[in-house]
Amino acid sequence: MEKSPKPIRCKAAVCRASGEPLLIEEIEVAPPGAFEVRIKIICTSLCHSDITFWRRPVFSIYLPRIFGHEAFGIIESLGEGVKGLEVGDTVVPTFLTNCGECKVCESENLGNFCTTVPFSVMPGMPRDRTLRFTDADGRPVNNFLGVSSFSEYTVVDVSQVTKVDGGIPPEKACLLSCGVSTGVGAVRKVAAVEAGSSVVIFGLGAVGFAVAEGARFHGASKIIGVDINPEKFEIGKKIGLTHFVNPKDTGEKSTVEIIKEITDGGADYCFECIGLAPLMSDAFNSSRVGSGKTIILGVEIHGNPITIDSAEILCGKCIIGSMFGGIKGKIDIPVLAKQYLNKELHLDEFITHQVNFKDINKAFDLLLQGKSLRCMIWMDQ
Repeated sequence: MEKSPKPIRCKAAVCRASGEPLLIEEIEVAPPGAFEVRIKIICTSLCHSDITFWRRPVFSIYLPRIFGHEAFGIIESLGEGVKGLEVGDTVVPTFLTNCGECKVCESENLGNFCTTVPFSVMPGMPRDRTLRFTDADGRPVNNFLGVSSFSEYTVVDVSQVTKVDGGIPPEKACLLSCGVSTGVGAVRKVAAVEAGSSVVIFGLGAVGFAVAEGARFHGASKIIGVDINPEKFEIGKKIGLTHFVNPKDTGEKSTVEIIKEITDGGADYCFECIGLAPLMSDAFNSSRVGSGKTIILGVEIHGNPITIDSAEILCGKCIIGSMFGGIKGKIDIPVLAKQYLNKELHLDEFITHQVNFKDINKAFDLLLQGKSLRCMIWMDQ
């Protein structure tokens, strides 16, 4: 590959109506601007966040739009000012920025919200809000979370690009771009789960299972999954679940009561991975008095507030939210990739389906039907 200052025409899956199938269209991708790279996408996968923005009419004002933010690719060209990356590097994009130089990015305890290039869900490149996509008629097409990986080529800010070891398979590296890093990262960076502790996971999607994998990795003795789909337990046992609670099968007892029985009074760590306020409250109520920690990873689907008993907070329990599991892409993703290559971190079980790019709408169907964790979408090579 060579540096190219010219626009590229390629295929992209464009959303033009909320909740409607994506359309494979020819688009034009502009050259990268300052502090940007243009990436040839090799594979991408569908995250539930894509589903949320795709099907809610409130976001239709930002259509047409190219979704996708979990991917693996190769740098095709570089904009001015890009350091530490070269054409041909294998990379994963991330929705959360990490400049590596601001006070937050350099700190170990100030979280992971970069102040130089602030995170936003609004369309446009993060530094100037301008767009890099146009359709066949020359009309602008919005990007998504600064990534838009449902396109054969995309332009991403350098703060959202992490170089990964070329030895890791593309589909495994892709997983580290969002979902798996969120769950595993929350276990080690936000909760700091210790060996021998008890962990409860509300919602067994890809993020929930990633929490289970992180808990296994860190030696948790009890890893309890809560989900209404009994098939999730069979998958979960391969990843590390030791117990399973189906809220529909608890009889006269509540989910909270069952969990307290299993954990001798309450779990050390509870993770909410769906985005429902009642489950966030259940997670908090399931944690141990005096020391229980509840980590919220799900974005509340309906925008509802959570209700918790302030007296229990006075008794030592706490609740904390986390975006991207506390992960800083440029620092933490290479570590996770190395742990996979060393056979310490298990990723194979997360990929349940694979489709070609032209069949991308099948990935939506599979996720909506609860049949897949991650459906890998391969670009036509």
